[in-house]
Amino acid sequence: MDIIGKYCVYIVECIDGSYYTGVTNNIERRLWEHNNEENKLSYTYSRRPVVLKYCDRFVNIKEAIAWEKQIKGWSRKKKEALFRED
Repeated sequence: MDIIGKYCVYIVECIDGSYYTGVTNNIERRLWEHNNEENKLSYTYSRRPVVLKYCDRFVNIKEAIAWEKQIKGWSRKKKEALFRED
């Protein structure tokens, strides 16, 4: 069983241009949820559709969560530099 990259830290761009950052163990399912979920209180509910802008994989969930928290503290420009690998 290949466990390399079991967890994914991701950023999606919402239709309003905002970014949402999260962690998941199934990026395909999570993207579907962001675009189809029924929870009206969810950040992305009223900002659909969302488009994946960035995804990085981790074996260790603690490392993934630490990376997610770091990214969440970044400015919009720094996130966009990450997308460009700049």
